[in-house]
Amino acid sequence: MKLKLAITVLLSVLLGTAAQAKVVTKPVTYQDDNATLEGYLAYDDSVKGRRPGVLVVHEWWGLNDYARKRAEQLARMGYVAFALDMYGKGKATTHPQEAGEWARQITANVDFWGERALAGLKVLEKDPRVDPNRIAAIGYCFGGSTVQELAYMGANLRGVVSFHGSLIPPTQDQAKRVKAKILICHGAADPMTKPEAIQNYIAVMEKTGLDWVMIIYGGAKHSFTNPDADKAGMEALKYSKSADQRSWKHMKDFFDEIFAK
Repeated sequence: MKLKLAITVLLSVLLGTAAQAKVVTKPVTYQDDNATLEGYLAYDDSVKGRRPGVLVVHEWWGLNDYARKRAEQLARMGYVAFALDMYGKGKATTHPQEAGEWARQITANVDFWGERALAGLKVLEKDPRVDPNRIAAIGYCFGGSTVQELAYMGANLRGVVSFHGSLIPPTQDQAKRVKAKILICHGAADPMTKPEAIQNYIAVMEKTGLDWVMIIYGGAKHSFTNPDADKAGMEALKYSKSADQRSWKHMKDFFDEIFAK
C-alpha cells in the first residue's frame, strides 16, 4: 500500500512538472541598417536562470515554418533558440528561382552577409535568459554556409553546425579569428557539391589547426534534413529520415561537448 502511494505521489509530481513546462514562442523585430527583420524566439519558460543559446539560420527559402520548428525543438531541449531573418520581415518563398536570387543578393558581399547574420546573433546575445558566453549557431543549406561565415568573422560562438551547407574553407586570416568548433553534416550524394570541393575543403581545413569535424551521410542528397525537400521539384533535393535523425543526434552530442562547463 505504501509503495502504491509513493508511486502515485511520484507520478503526480512528474506530471505536474511536465504540465508546468511550456515552450514560449514569439516574433522579434530588429534592425540591420535600413532593413527591418523579424526573427523567431523560442524557449522553455520552466527553465530558470541563464542557459546556452542557439542561433538558427534558415535555408535559402527564408525564415519559414521549418526553421521555426527547429527553434522549437531546441527550446524543448532546454536552450534559448532564435531563428534569425536574413532577408527581411515576411520574405519567404517556395520558388527556387526567387530563393536563389535572394540568397545571391546576400552572399554577393561577404562583409554584408556576415553583418546581416551578426545582427541576429546580437539579438540572441542580449536576451536575458541567455548566457552570452555559451552560444552556438546552426544553419541549413544557405544557413549552413552562413554559420561558417559567422565563425570566420570571429563571432563569440562555442560552435557552429552546418547541415547540407556549401563547404566554405577559410583563408589563413579568417582561420586566425575563429573561436568556434565546427561540425559539418554533409550528404554523400549531394550533387551541389562536387567531390573535388570536398577534398579541397579537407585539405585547407587540415592546414588551419582548427577544431573541426565532418560527417558524411551515405546516400543523402541536398536538404536531407527537411521533410518538405521533395516538394520543391528539384532533383538535387531529397529528404532522408536516417540522415536527418543521425545528424540531429550528432549535433546534440556536439552541444554536450561545447557547452560543458
